[in-house]
Amino acid sequence: MFTIYHNPRCSKSRQTLALLEENNVDIKVIEYLKNPLTEGEIKTLLTKLNKSPIDIMRTKETEFSEQHLKDADDGTLIQAMVDTPKLMERPIVVKGNAAIIGRPPENVLTLIS
Repeated sequence: MFTIYHNPRCSKSRQTLALLEENNVDIKVIEYLKNPLTEGEIKTLLTKLNKSPIDIMRTKETEFSEQHLKDADDGTLIQAMVDTPKLMERPIVVKGNAAIIGRPPENVLTLIS
């Protein structure tokens, strides 16, 4: 079972979802803007991605600068993603204990094998 943290308005997210569908895998779609992740869920994702919070943030979003997150600590960054889900990079695809950011969408092919 694959899980995709998906934003249907994002072209890369749509392309990644289509790529998963083309490979006939079971997919659970989570629209994280409608169903924001908890602090624990984000921490679990970070572990599976082997990334730090800043690595999965959309630093060019207006909210990033408005919230003065440039030099923030990890806890503050995680809380910012909980409070403002659009700050989280998209799409993120999870399979078991592995996860990858679908930028470019072809990245997810490493999880399909």
